[in-house]
Amino acid sequence: MTQKLIFFDIDGTLLDDEKRLPESTKQAIAQLQADGHFVAIATGRAPFAFKPLMDELNISTYVSINGQYVVHNDEAIYKNPLKPDALAALEKYAAERQHPLVHLNHEDWYANTKDHPQVRAATESLKLDQAVKYNPDFYRNSKVYQTLLFCTGEGEAEYDQTFDQLDFVRWHQYSVDVMPAGGSKAAGIGKLIEQLDIPAQDVFAFGDGLNDIPMLKSVQNSIAMGNAADTVKEAAGSVTRDVHDDGIWHGLKMAGLLR
Repeated sequence: MTQKLIFFDIDGTLLDDEKRLPESTKQAIAQLQADGHFVAIATGRAPFAFKPLMDELNISTYVSINGQYVVHNDEAIYKNPLKPDALAALEKYAAERQHPLVHLNHEDWYANTKDHPQVRAATESLKLDQAVKYNPDFYRNSKVYQTLLFCTGEGEAEYDQTFDQLDFVRWHQYSVDVMPAGGSKAAGIGKLIEQLDIPAQDVFAFGDGLNDIPMLKSVQNSIAMGNAADTVKEAAGSVTRDVHDDGIWHGLKMAGLLR
């Protein structure tokens, strides 16, 4: 079989709602690797937030932070931080509305507010061992690859209308991913495809979230999870079963990637 490049989202795709990795998914990834395929992660998470999963699956290539930090074989090949002036404007605008922010780089995350209930609820849903630290000045002194804005749905539209240097994609009822305008998993995937020189027909992607839509639209062989929203399914070439129902294994069989 020709060598393929297969991208997997994490939450709701590799991991179920309880952040568990189905055994069938683990076996499927191992089989792809044994057959000589490139297996990569494409996630909104920062690298520190999925290192145990990478270790468990023996994966060292990934598109992280919604495409802003791309790594191949443990070496960063693309970095796309947020512009300092855009971050400063976002900080001022969000503070006026009492909306907390959490800034991320590839190693850690830092809140500008202490122990806010929305920050706590959203970040704890990821079930990470690495707690959010308090450092309101982090964005001034370090590269930030993504910011988490904490507001409910009715407050989101005004940010979209105000900041043309930034894109906003909701991932939790309380939180929105903030990325450089035009930044996406699709853009990061493009950098990795260019690096590996893989033909378009040999690239596959699995996802379930709103931030997966650009990826699913851009990759020739795209599969949405059965638990994805209808808008996500409409962006994909095909739909597999729910993550709880061996969705990855079934989707790989559908795509002819598993024997």
